[in-house]
Amino acid sequence: MPEIATLRPDPMTLAPMTLAPMTLANAHLILPEAEIRGQITVQDGEIVAISEGGAVPKGAMDCIGDIVAPGLIELHTDNLERHIRPRPAVHWPHGAAIVAHDAELASCGITTVFDAIRVGSVEGKGGTGWARYARELADEVLAFRTQGALKISHHLHLRAEVCSHSLIEELAQFGADDRVGIVSIMDHTPGQRQFADLDQYKVYMRGKHGLSHEDFEDHVSTRQALGVQMRDAHEAAAVKAAGRLGAVLASHDDSTLNDVARSASHGIALAEFPTTLSAAQACHDRAIAVMMGAPNLIRGASHSGNVAAGDLAEAGLLDILSSDYVPSALLYSAVRLSEIWGDMARAMATVTSAPARATGLTDRGVLALGKRADLIRFRPLNGVPVLQGVWSAGIRVA
Repeated sequence: MPEIATLRPDPMTLAPMTLAPMTLANAHLILPEAEIRGQITVQDGEIVAISEGGAVPKGAMDCIGDIVAPGLIELHTDNLERHIRPRPAVHWPHGAAIVAHDAELASCGITTVFDAIRVGSVEGKGGTGWARYARELADEVLAFRTQGALKISHHLHLRAEVCSHSLIEELAQFGADDRVGIVSIMDHTPGQRQFADLDQYKVYMRGKHGLSHEDFEDHVSTRQALGVQMRDAHEAAAVKAAGRLGAVLASHDDSTLNDVARSASHGIALAEFPTTLSAAQACHDRAIAVMMGAPNLIRGASHSGNVAAGDLAEAGLLDILSSDYVPSALLYSAVRLSEIWGDMARAMATVTSAPARATGLTDRGVLALGKRADLIRFRPLNGVPVLQGVWSAGIRVA
């Protein structure tokens, strides 16, 4: 397993030192090694006490048996991009989008997020081009964080698009102070990886952008030529940038054994959304953590026609879940996974301790003394988690 960098603490979202202790009692606690009925106390942004039993001390919050677990950790979400571009031709003000995105994640139990931002632009017809936006948006996210305007802990995830013109130039704009925790090597060249099935890709692109048959064919040939031209240089640049930034290096949509071997040669530690069972197995064999989309698990299938996350779960090849394009799916999928595995603690680990471990966040992801007080309280109702409270560094945010 490649060495994982340890990210710096998140002081801007730590609770004030004057904050009084808070106890959640009579709760079903999801601990690293056990599930117990007990109580948990937090103060000054940290967990300071955990004890067993159903007693409710004076001043404590009676959780009436609700589940209390660590706050969720989201490694790859398109949600911020959805807020800044809610429709293909609509560009929303970034500040408003950032605040709305932050609040939405908090309301879903997510207390740490790696905001996915594409680096790499390309011209295209019919709205299919990708404009530059990464550096500007990152500056705005970091400014809101510095000013204490965000409810949860934000890090950056740079989605390094291989099939683009400007990737190397855009990566060079980021430095060690930008809180970049993940750099993923993305290759959306048509005809391979996520879009290996060109018929499926045609349905996706014509449905999203209304392309004519001729425009689609031109789009495919142009992008394929660009991918061939840029792939080697851009992959090397992404690997170098991850090292320079102290970020975890991730692959995206590995499909074949050759894809996984190429990823492993780069020092990949995290495989985002492998598209086949064989690729997921190869990642597992190489100690590369496998992350799948929560919507895939909930729906029982990939929207792109790729391998089902449930199949990987049953095969023991699923390590981490990501909300991908539906923030509320993250907790929902963990509850669904607990039904598949018959083990709530194991399922919750895929959205808490496993993503924390994969990204070197050693201060959170588990209920343990001295850890950051990121907590969620919820109760499953007919298989659907109903959130009762969310705390980020001991401060209630939902």
